[in-house]
Amino acid sequence: MSYIATALVLFVALEHAYILILEMFLWQSPKTRKVFATSEEFAASTKVLAANQGLYNGFLCAGLIWGLTYPDTEVGTSIQMFFLSCVICAAIFGGLSANTRILFVQGGPAVLAVLAIMFS
Repeated sequence: MSYIATALVLFVALEHAYILILEMFLWQSPKTRKVFATSEEFAASTKVLAANQGLYNGFLCAGLIWGLTYPDTEVGTSIQMFFLSCVICAAIFGGLSANTRILFVQGGPAVLAVLAIMFS
């Protein structure tokens, strides 16, 4: 796999680790409320839901790291493609149901990573 593909998969993994931190631990902070465009009241009433969603983002991160570090390159690439597909599905759903920005911020890098893997 090319360095570009590896870097893109790692970027997507780190992006989801960052989302995990925001949603699980910093959901009610002013910075996170600004990122997600939520009010203080909304953040307070949805903190458990956000933490749950953050955990799922952590699973996406873990799966991508697992794929990057798997000893068999062919299997590792398949693992990466599966988890990148999950990210893309989540981005499409989030883009359609919550905010179109999610489609580009979350889905864009994942699509680029898939393309980089396919053409490497």
